Amino acid sequence: MKPHIPLFIPLFIGYILDLVFGDPRWMPHPVKFIGYLIKKLENPFRRFFKSNQKLAGFFFVFFIVFFVWLISFALIKKATEAGVIFGISVSSFLIYASLAIKDLKVESMEVVYALKKNNLSLAREKLSMIVGRDTNNLSEQEIIRATVETVAENIVDGIIAPLFYVFIGGVPLALTYKAVNTLDSMVGYKNDKYIDFGWASARLDDIANFIPARISGLVLPIASYMIGKNGSGALKIVFRDGRKNPSPNSGIPEAAIAGALGIQLGGINFYDSVHIRKGYIGDNLSRLEIGHVNDSVKIAYISSGLFLAVGILIRFLFSALFIV
Repeated sequence: MKPHIPLFIPLFIGYILDLVFGDPRWMPHPVKFIGYLIKKLENPFRRFFKSNQKLAGFFFVFFIVFFVWLISFALIKKATEAGVIFGISVSSFLIYASLAIKDLKVESMEVVYALKKNNLSLAREKLSMIVGRDTNNLSEQEIIRATVETVAENIVDGIIAPLFYVFIGGVPLALTYKAVNTLDSMVGYKNDKYIDFGWASARLDDIANFIPARISGLVLPIASYMIGKNGSGALKIVFRDGRKNPSPNSGIPEAAIAGALGIQLGGINFYDSVHIRKGYIGDNLSRLEIGHVNDSVKIAYISSGLFLAVGILIRFLFSALFIV
């Protein structure tokens, strides 16, 4: 008889592993493999569909996504057949690798530590590792804004979305989501090189994050309230300003954080020296301070635990009712 592993066991183990260890740079990581695969296969797909780069990008995305799902599905199946303990171990590791809760804190705190030392050049350098915008000339206020914005966006990318796809499709779907996310971060640009080839990657990432981003619009206000911040204000700004970001998804968690903390996000950013104006999100009730980065990370942590608990409960009830 094929062994059955309740999903909540590897899910809980993977979640705890990420909270404790994050992603050590020395550790073999599935996302690094996905990135390597993307880098190696980009040019062959470009050459094969030389006359139509949009078509090249479409088949490129299809191949990467299907390949990652197939490999992860086969790996989980073989590990489970080898024994329950081995199956739990492999599943737990892959869920752990799909999450980025501690890394969100570690990377944002490196910016905070530099600011506390009044070392703007170091803060800009640390920030440049986690954002796509130009950081060379940012003021302290702009550095704080960028850090809060990237924490807010990554609550969806690094926490809620991976958990959501584990809940609805198990570990293989969570890894597939990471493939979509990695494709977008590597080729989903609007510059001359990727405007056509990266189109499918960017659109698929938008689709993959659509539901998780809207879940964040409910989870973040509750988490904000739980740490004594303005939960009702977070919900209000989500509905009022959640669509002001050019991204169909990023504006929602940014609006929730802005409303919870009484700050204003958005405005002018520079990407490769090109200035992009984004709509203002939130009300400028408080001057941006280092403490707002700390508060946004706290909200991220509470949100992760809250969504994990609710998701496991819903999954358990669904399984009990429909025997899946």
